[in-house]
Amino acid sequence: MSTAATRPAGQDHLWSVDEHLEDILTTVRPLEPIELQLLDAQGCVLVEDVTVPVSLPPFDNSSMDGYAVRVADVVGASEEFPAVLEVVGDVAAGQADLLQVGPGQAARIMTGAPLPPGAETVVPVEWTDGGLGEGPVTGMQARSLAPEGAHGQVHIYRPAEARAHVRATGSDVKSGDRALEAGTILGPPQIALLAAIGRGTVRVRPRPRVVVMSTGSELVQPDEDLGQGQIYDSNSFALTAAARDAGAIAYRVGAVADDAETLRSTIEDQLVRADLMVTTGGVSVGAYDVVKEALSHVGDEDEAGSGIDFRKLAMQPGKPQGFGSIGPDHTPLLALPGNPVSSYVSFELFVRPAIRTLMGLEDVHRPRTTATLAADEALSSPKGRRQFLRGTYAEGAVRPVGGAGSHLIAALAHADALIVVPEDVESVEPGTEVEVVLLG
Repeated sequence: MSTAATRPAGQDHLWSVDEHLEDILTTVRPLEPIELQLLDAQGCVLVEDVTVPVSLPPFDNSSMDGYAVRVADVVGASEEFPAVLEVVGDVAAGQADLLQVGPGQAARIMTGAPLPPGAETVVPVEWTDGGLGEGPVTGMQARSLAPEGAHGQVHIYRPAEARAHVRATGSDVKSGDRALEAGTILGPPQIALLAAIGRGTVRVRPRPRVVVMSTGSELVQPDEDLGQGQIYDSNSFALTAAARDAGAIAYRVGAVADDAETLRSTIEDQLVRADLMVTTGGVSVGAYDVVKEALSHVGDEDEAGSGIDFRKLAMQPGKPQGFGSIGPDHTPLLALPGNPVSSYVSFELFVRPAIRTLMGLEDVHRPRTTATLAADEALSSPKGRRQFLRGTYAEGAVRPVGGAGSHLIAALAHADALIVVPEDVESVEPGTEVEVVLLG
């Protein structure tokens, strides 16, 4: 549970960004591993190495449509003096009973089909007359249309070296090789490899289930008409999308009105499907900050160890924050401020690492780099606060986007980076090297 009790508490303690993040990451634990079917495991993290049980490919096979032949039978073949071989039949992909290719013989072979006994190489069909006796062809006729093509003679116009156009057994991976390492996120290529080596299930940490809800009686859902003093709820959409982008299974809950009992009841209803809960809004010092009102004393009624600690951080935007756990399973809950930029920056700094920790990943943070500040004028920053400004990053330079206001959501939509101004810096001149958090 939250380690907040080990640090100075109360309204007067100003937490640093690093203290708050450390509190979250020392509290949140990776989810327990489970065995999942391959497609259900997409986006999950492997918890054990996967060893190859059978080589890929498991047998020598052709990489071309053509003819399987002996090398000696096509030495010196040319259009003027083609090698003429007897076609003894077809070898198709998946065929079990293979033909024997002897001297002066050829087997018509399809891509992926096993190299038949006696054959040493594959001649592409484009190097032959396709059994038609009318010069080089561009492809084979369908067997259903010309079954006679599996027999008769074929003229071959070019020689082929030993094992040309042959995929060797184990040329991809060999039996006993490590296919994937523990800690690998399973995307489509990894799932393809698992299927190719015969694994129908895999042991992973599941994707965390994240429930996102925004609070505020002024919030209206998109597509509805706005009344006096109302605004559209954008935070719950932004944070749900951000949680999915981080790798979670995210559920968005419609905005909850400014009523403490309604909020507590909604949170309790959602706990059944949450590994992590995220609220936005209602964490400051106003008379209608419902999240703070509803959850400040939740530990008094829940099991020991639960509770939400509301704190102030030395950062801008995002000074008011809440963190703790709730419910019988001590589900982590992060309470974020309600201003759109504050909410999103807080997600990137605190919620995203928590989600990645639940997934069992080693590297839970966005990549960071240094860049040259490309600005028309110096950037100001409040003393004692770590400021995160929106920016666009390209070719080693970063340019601010929009102002510092925490309500400027349009600028956020055009940003792909956060410019970090340390607590002890009050002004940053153009051309200065600054730290940048890359969001893309």
